[in-house]
Amino acid sequence: MSDTPVTAVVLAAGEGRRLEPLTNRRPKPMVPVANRPLLEHVVEAVAAAGINRIALVVGYRQERIRNHFGDGDDWGVTIEYVEQSTQLGTGHAVLQAEPVVDGPFVVLNGDRIVDAAVVSRVRDLARDGDHPAMAVTTAERPREYGVVTLDGDRVTGIDEKPEGPVETNRINAGVYAFSPAVFDAIRETHTTGELAITATLNELASAGDLTAVGYDGRWLDVSNLWDLLGVNAALIGESEQTEPTDAAFGASVTVADDVALAGNVRIGPNVTVGGSTAIGSNATIEAGAVVENAVIFPDAVIGAGAVVRDAIVAGNARIGANATIAGGPATVVVGDAVHHDVALGGVVGDNTTVGGGATLTDGAVVGDDVRADAGVVIDGRVESGAVVRRG
Repeated sequence: MSDTPVTAVVLAAGEGRRLEPLTNRRPKPMVPVANRPLLEHVVEAVAAAGINRIALVVGYRQERIRNHFGDGDDWGVTIEYVEQSTQLGTGHAVLQAEPVVDGPFVVLNGDRIVDAAVVSRVRDLARDGDHPAMAVTTAERPREYGVVTLDGDRVTGIDEKPEGPVETNRINAGVYAFSPAVFDAIRETHTTGELAITATLNELASAGDLTAVGYDGRWLDVSNLWDLLGVNAALIGESEQTEPTDAAFGASVTVADDVALAGNVRIGPNVTVGGSTAIGSNATIEAGAVVENAVIFPDAVIGAGAVVRDAIVAGNARIGANATIAGGPATVVVGDAVHHDVALGGVVGDNTTVGGGATLTDGAVVGDDVRADAGVVIDGRVESGAVVRRG
């Protein structure tokens, strides 16, 4: 096998509207799980696969990505940035990387976490250069993704989010091996409007020119707000957690083993932090609070006696004393879709204040910069900037 250098093109330009309000201030790949942005987990997998050159395709709120990753030195890689100024689909995003790609390359999504092993296998196929290739995995709900049909190790078709019943649980894992020839192939399938990479892949598949790489390792996807809790729990559960040296704990604090604490966290007396919880840097959990299965962003404050379960509390938000996000199964509306029985207690946006004794009903989503009075009951969605008053 040759040692031709392979570039990783990572698609990180998207906005992630289904994750609002968390994506109002940050691009989706910068939403934190286990106290680090989604994209950082992807960059680490690429680096661990032995690829040391990354082209990040950025667009929406790109300064957040550039400021965090810089030139890639902290990850032992060289990072270059290419801009997708208007988000016209994944195929269009790949095209933006053409000026910086001069040989075989792999493509990954900046918001989907995979193992280094599959990146290595796809990289090797890119080097061989015989055929374009794509990783294929299985999913419990295949209809939410691109459903893949195979003939041996050849992809014969990809049906993106099919409406009707499907005969297989195999899906497109979103890791590809290409040569620069794919740029012309993308242009040929591009007519007008949004250009998904799937259109080009289907053309390659119908020509018998797309190899499948079976993959059954870690595949963590964040499509909706509640997925963040599941991915956060999976990542925390996989790795040994160490307590930061600068954390401050009050008396009689209970912290489960599968809790990720960032630097400079303050936890008051008699607090219980249950499993599958990440608490971001400079966050404060005041006396007697209970936090469980939660993602707490940096600088957030959970007030004394508050209960926060199955919840996401964004940056610099404040949950008042004795407020309750009880958790449990919820019905959540995202755009036109109604999702039943999802484990989402609630979401609180950046810089929002929820007053003391307030209650978020299951699945409530509160925007950024909201002021909710003490004792209110918050149901459904609250737009950013709103004031929620009693009575």
